[in-house]
Amino acid sequence: MSGDIKNSYGELFEVISKLSTKEDCELFFRDLCTLKELDAMTQRIKAAKLLLDGETYEKIISKTEISSATLSRVSRCVKYGEGYKNFL
Repeated sequence: MSGDIKNSYGELFEVISKLSTKEDCELFFRDLCTLKELDAMTQRIKAAKLLLDGETYEKIISKTEISSATLSRVSRCVKYGEGYKNFL
């Protein structure tokens, strides 16, 4: 990924931080993302919650239809990351 794109993350996060209501977030993300992208993010949040609730990989894959590779990534983020722990 190019440095210019990585440097743009700050701008993206700044805009997101200005969203103050659930309705603002919905309008913004529906404009910014495709339905497939929103579905993928929703699927990851659901999987993270199930992991935190102690569900098995098999049950999570069955309930969310998430790929095992994506679930593995979500699992690493739940265990070692900061974001999921702070907001779920």
